[in-house]
Amino acid sequence: MSRGSRNILHPLAATTAAGTAVLIFVGGLVTSTGSGLAVPDWPLSFGTLFPPMEGGVLYEHGHRMVAGVILLLTLALAVTVQLRDPRRAVRRLAWGAVAVVLLQALLGGATVLLRLPLAVSVFHACLAQIFLCLVVTLAVVTSPNWPGLARPVPRSPLLFLSGATVTLVFGQLVLGALVRHMGAGLAIPDFPLSFGRWIPPVFPEPVLVHFLHRLGAVAVTLAVVLTAAQALRLRALAPRVARAALVLVSLVAGQLALGAAIVWSRRAVLPTTAHVLLGALVLATSVVLVLRSASLAPGTGRGGHEP
Repeated sequence: MSRGSRNILHPLAATTAAGTAVLIFVGGLVTSTGSGLAVPDWPLSFGTLFPPMEGGVLYEHGHRMVAGVILLLTLALAVTVQLRDPRRAVRRLAWGAVAVVLLQALLGGATVLLRLPLAVSVFHACLAQIFLCLVVTLAVVTSPNWPGLARPVPRSPLLFLSGATVTLVFGQLVLGALVRHMGAGLAIPDFPLSFGRWIPPVFPEPVLVHFLHRLGAVAVTLAVVLTAAQALRLRALAPRVARAALVLVSLVAGQLALGAAIVWSRRAVLPTTAHVLLGALVLATSVVLVLRSASLAPGTGRGGHEP
C-alpha cells in the first residue's frame, strides 16, 4: 500500500476510533442517568427523527445520533479501505467492523423494545468494546509507520503477557457491564473493604458480581504491571511499545481511582460514566500493545519490526 493511501486511511480510521470512544462515553451517560427508556420506541424517537432534547431524551436520543455518525464513518472507512488498501486481511477487518456496528445498532434497538433485558444490555455493552478493538486495530495497521523497520529484539514474554492482559481486561469489562446493568454498583457499599472486611460475609448475586469485579481489577493491575515491566526492558529498541505500556499503566491507575470514587460518591454520574470510558481506553491501549508486541517478535535473521 502506498504512503499516500495510508495518509488517507489512517486519519479516517483514527477518527472512527476516537468517535467510538465518545459513543461509549455517551452510552455510559445513558445508563448512569437511568435514561435507557427515556425514548420508548425505536428506530424513531417518539415517532420522529428529532424529538425535544429534554431530560433523559437528551442522553438517549443523543446516543442514537452519535451512533448514526459512527455508522456512517465505519461505512466510509470500509469503502475507502476496499478501494485503497490491497491487503485482504485489512479489507475483511474493515467490513467486519461494518457488520459489528450494524449488529450493535440492532442490539441497541432490542434493549429499548424489550425493556432493557439484562442479557441483551450486557451483550450490547460488550459488543461496543469489540467494535472499538476492531477500529483501533484498523487505525494501527493503516498508520504510515506500520510496521516500520527496527533492530532485532531479544525474545521475551511480552507478546504472551500483552495478549493475556487483553483477555483479562475484556473479562473485567464484561463483569463491569454486569455490575452496571444489574444495578450492583453499590451492592458492596464501602471501599477498599467489603462490609468492613476483606471478604464479604455473604454472597447474594449482586454482591458476588461486584466482588468478582473487584478481584478482576486486582488481576488486571498485576497483568498490566508485569506487561509494562517487560515492555520497558525493550524501550531502547522499541520506544513506541514502551510508551504504550506507560500509557496503559496510567490509565489503569486512573481506572482504579474512579472505581473507588463510584462507591465513595454513591454512584455519582460523572465518575461512573468516566469509569466506563476509561475501561474502554484501557482495552484499546492493550490492543495497541498487543499489535506492537506482535510486530516485535523475532523473525528469521532480520529481527522484528516496530510499529
